[in-house]
Amino acid sequence: MWPASDKILDDYQTSDKAASLLSKLFPSLVYYPKAFFVVLKAARMAEKGLYDRAAWAESSRGIARALESAGVRMTIKNADVLKRIKSPCVFVGNHMSTLETFVLPAIIQPHLDVTFVVKQSLIEYPVFKHVMESCDPVVVNYSSPREDLKKMLTGGVERLEKGVSMVVFPQGKRTTAFVQDKFNSIAVKIAKRAGVPVVPIALRTDAWGSDGWKVRDFGKIRPECPVHFEFGEPMEIEGNGRDNQAQLAEFIGERYRKWTVDPPIPQHW
Repeated sequence: MWPASDKILDDYQTSDKAASLLSKLFPSLVYYPKAFFVVLKAARMAEKGLYDRAAWAESSRGIARALESAGVRMTIKNADVLKRIKSPCVFVGNHMSTLETFVLPAIIQPHLDVTFVVKQSLIEYPVFKHVMESCDPVVVNYSSPREDLKKMLTGGVERLEKGVSMVVFPQGKRTTAFVQDKFNSIAVKIAKRAGVPVVPIALRTDAWGSDGWKVRDFGKIRPECPVHFEFGEPMEIEGNGRDNQAQLAEFIGERYRKWTVDPPIPQHW
């Protein structure tokens, strides 16, 4: 189970404890009631102005525990890099599902204050919007690439200057595909403008489906799909950042190929 400590200081892997029969048969039914309780508690705190960053990290740990109770197995590698980061930074990763937005705060926030670039719909969901708004994300809507770029550059730099790290998913929309040569450079641009390092995060999170019946963000839970997070080493932006961008894409691409020998389950939009 997810560690009781507030910090993951080294590699982590879900224990081999066998999942319950109910989890094996109905993982989504096991997970979502627990997740809803976590989010409801967080939203009530946020409405009262009591939801600070420590509370956010604790909520995120609650989500991770709920996923594991539903049979999802997680592996986290090189988390100790977070101990060595001495300034705000831009975390950059591929984007597969809602899972990474919910779980990454449990890993990063105990070490570094952090927030996300998120789509507009995430701050419009009933209940959950109070939680998301309290974390001061940069919000984009994907209707105007030029306007979104401006928001990400301006909003990202503002938060970094306040000492808050950013998590950026350059792919924008979630996808189980990763096309290395089309991985855009927005994270490098933000880091260069703010004068901070970038830290790659490779992930596989298709255990949380994007095929929900009415709300696509809340699809089926698939324990047969292992969850992976791996952090790379911080990189200072050099020159125009092209070499950094190539290194980021290669780090994520190499892990993605290793973790998806068996093709991930297709997601529907």
